[in-house]
Parts: sequence; structure tokens; C-alpha cells
Amino acid sequence: MKRHIFGLAMLTLAASAGGASAQTMSFADAGALIAAQCGASIERFCAREDVGTGKVASCLQQNQKDVPQQCFAALQQAEAGTTARLAAQQATFGLCQDDARQFCKGVKPGDANLLDCLLASYKVVKGACRQGLTNAGWAN
Repeated sequence: MKRHIFGLAMLTLAASAGGASAQTMSFADAGALIAAQCGASIERFCAREDVGTGKVASCLQQNQKDVPQQCFAALQQAEAGTTARLAAQQATFGLCQDDARQFCKGVKPGDANLLDCLLASYKVVKGACRQGLTNAGWAN
């Protein structure tokens, strides 16, 4: 079942193309949400479907009358949250360019060096950079 839930979370993310306006969510949190709200339905109706191919989501849709509405709400929430997380991760370095120049002089990008520096400077970076790091899931 864990394979199905994780795969469904990945499928949900791959099918999405939204913006960063929703609250961000990690894949682990998305998987836990989907497992809690859809796990029984996935086991009951879709256990034989290949994860990551869209077949589990299609299977749930085909059995919509027997699948709790909370499952579909959880799928939408997970999709929006993981999409927002990825968008925040892509946008963060753009938001943090000035802070990186100020606080991370001499740090060579690569192997997360710049990210490590920005996180070490988290308390003093500008609000937009700080929020970007938080939304990206890299800082609390």
C-alpha cells in the first residue's frame, strides 16, 4: 500500500501545473494525507494498478460513487501543496539573489553551498528571501 500511496502522490504532482499561491506541502505530508483519506479506497479498488502511470487516479475516478469525497479533496490539496512547494523552490534563488550577494560572498554554487549559506543567514536575510526559503521547505 505504501508504494501505491507514494506513487499516487508523485502522480498527483506530475499531473499538476499550478502556482505558488497554495500552502506548500512536502511529498511526505502529501503521501500521508492521501494515505489517510484514500488508502482504504486504493486498497479496495485499485491495489492492482501500476503506480505512477495515472491508473490509480483513473481507478479512483471510475469508482467515484464508492470513494469518499474526502479522498478527492485530499488529492486536490496534495496536488496544490506539492505544486506550490516546487514553485517556491524554483523561485527562491531569484528571491534571494541580493541576500546571497550580501551574506554569501565567496561561496561557490554547487553541492547546496549557496543554500547552506542562505540558511545559516536565515535570520538576517530579507523577508521575501526568508519566506521563499520557508515556502520551499528548506527552513522553518
